This record gives sequence, structure tokens and C-alpha cells, in this order.
Amino acid sequence: MNSGKYVFAQLMEYLPFNDFNKCVKKYNGSYKVQHFTCWHQLLCMVFGQIANRESLSDLVICLKSQRSQWYHLGLGTGLSKSNLAYANEKRNFKIFSDFAYILIDHARKICTGNDFDVEVAGNVYAIDSTTIDLCLSVFWWAPFRKTKAAIKMHTQFDIKAQVPTFILISDGLLHDVNILDRIEFEAGAFYIMDKAYISFARLYKMHKANSYFVLRLQDNQDFRRIYSSKVDKSLGVQVDQTIKLNNFYPSKGYPEKLRRIKYYDKQSDLTLEFFTNNFELQATEIARLYKYRWSVELFFKWIKQHLKIKTFWGHSENAVRIQVYSAIIAYVSVVIMKNKCKIKHTPYEILQILSITLLNKTPLNELFKESYPQTIKELNDKQLNMF
Repeated sequence: MNSGKYVFAQLMEYLPFNDFNKCVKKYNGSYKVQHFTCWHQLLCMVFGQIANRESLSDLVICLKSQRSQWYHLGLGTGLSKSNLAYANEKRNFKIFSDFAYILIDHARKICTGNDFDVEVAGNVYAIDSTTIDLCLSVFWWAPFRKTKAAIKMHTQFDIKAQVPTFILISDGLLHDVNILDRIEFEAGAFYIMDKAYISFARLYKMHKANSYFVLRLQDNQDFRRIYSSKVDKSLGVQVDQTIKLNNFYPSKGYPEKLRRIKYYDKQSDLTLEFFTNNFELQATEIARLYKYRWSVELFFKWIKQHLKIKTFWGHSENAVRIQVYSAIIAYVSVVIMKNKCKIKHTPYEILQILSITLLNKTPLNELFKESYPQTIKELNDKQLNMF
């Protein structure tokens, strides 16, 4: 069926064109546009992300060398460096952000957590942020330090589906904990976070929404033990306690009981302390849930190392946001393709293969039919072994 189509065109078939057009109409993206439409802009940006182009000039030169294939790639006829730069500068980035969320919802419906080994009924999310350093003299709109600019990509990552479900791009000054004010908490869902997200008033709102959280306990946190549960130290669990906070403001922000778990990992010789509002799961399952927080770190490293968000193709805030959301769209499209085609390769392997075969006419199921041994260590090689 796809014997005459380019690999890039086959991949773009997983992007719902009609849904993208709805986003364009919502923000009037076609106003005074004759040839180079928003769809052409999206395809160019995604092509640049997957083909690993270094700059806007690099991308345009690469595509112009394949002018005879533009029709078959779906790129139209109006591509030029000035047109693409102007589109990134002027067209509303919300067209791309809304479409990214539509694509994410589609991915979550078809992706299953086959590798997830903790039996919980609700969704499991990891919340974290990554900082992307910029030049202050060029990106003046993103303050961070006296001599440095930066943007932060705050992310809520669905661990079971392995896709981000919420993304907020801010300047480098926004503290991580403020993202909790923007998230709508799901009843029965688990939220895994690090110490930067400790705000007991916000955690209590999460508790009142019937959601669960798992965080690392601060070293200087003052609390009192209510009672202790029996533990099997051979499994690594040292302490399983019910506690209440002592200090005035923490206890006022979170007036109810919490659960404290102390876990020792023999392999790494580390002792980790967690606290949660879930009293039903076993202590080892809570520790295993926190281990899955590493998924969002892998997502950040994967997208930083293999997609173009560390070198930007435009200097305005709008252009930077369009590029980041294009990277998210490229990532999610690869995830959708991996699940629909039942590809066993890792996202890293898929992207490497796609980057040199985008202009081939091999059907996708044949392209990934052969076994490609992994000769490069995956990004999780630094993950600590807790079990």
C-alpha cells in the first residue's frame, strides 16, 4: 500500500490533518496566506526535527535540494527561508500547542503500559522540568540569571503511555512548584515528584481531589510518628510509619496524616525516604513507583539529545515555542507509529533510522523489520537499581 510513498509521507499520515485544520481556523492561521500554509510549516518543522537539521538555513538548503519531491512530501510550493522564518515569527504558536495536545490524547488511547509492573487502577504521572540555557542578549524575553537567559519546559509525563500530557514553557525564573497550580488533578491518579515540588498546601489540594502523591522527604523535615507498621527488612524497607507534620506552616498547609517510608537499596548503597498520602499500597510498591519518575528524565534527555530544542531556528518567543511544540509533535508521532506498527525498536533506534531514510520509499513495516542490535548505551544506564 505504501510502496510508492516516501518514509516521511508515511510517518505524516499519523498526523490528523482535519484536527490540525481546526486549530488553524481557531486562531485564524490562514489569514492572508496564499501558498505556504500552516500545514506546510508544520511538515517543514517536523522534517527538520527528525532529520536533525542544525539551523533554519540548513533545513531549507536540505529541502531545496529535493525540490522535485516536494509534492510527494506534502510540502507545497512556497517554501523559502524567508517564508518559514516569517511564519515562525508571526503565526500563533497555539496552533501547534493545541495540535500537540490533540496528538497526545490520540497517543494515550493506543499506547499501553506493557512494561509497567505496579498494579494501580489510575494513571501514573511524573512531574518535572528541564532548563534550556539561552543567550541573554538575543533571548532577552526569557530572564534567568544576570548574564544568562533560559526557558523551562515544565512537563507532566504519563508513565504508562510514555507521552507527555501537559507542557508549560516559561522563562527560567518560574519556580517548579508553581506548575501544580496549573494542573487539574485526577481522582485515583498518582503523581510522582522530587523535592522541588514540596508545598504542603498544594499537596493538600491534591489530597482533597482524591489523588495520590509520592515525593522524597526533605532531610530537615520536622514530624512526629503516630505509629509504625511491621516491615520486612529483607525487601529493603527499613521504616513504614504514619506521621504528622510539626512545624506551623507545613502542619497548617497539610493538617492530616502522611505515610513515611524509608527504603535501602543494597546495590547502590543508598537510603531513600519517601512520603505519600496513600496507605493502601505496599511499601515496596511505593518505592517502585518513585523509581518510575526516571521516565520523565529519560524523556528530557531523549528530546534534548535527539531533537532540535537546544539550538533554536528563531529568536522570538513565538518562534521558540513553535519549535518546542514541533519537537513534541515529532516525538509523539514516533510513539504512535511505534505502537500502531508494533515496532520493537526503542524510540532512540527509530529516530536514528528515520533520520537517514526519510526520503526512501521503503514501507515502514519493512524498514523496521530487520533486527538492529543496540550498540549504544540507552539513556537509562545511570538509573539506580532499587530492586
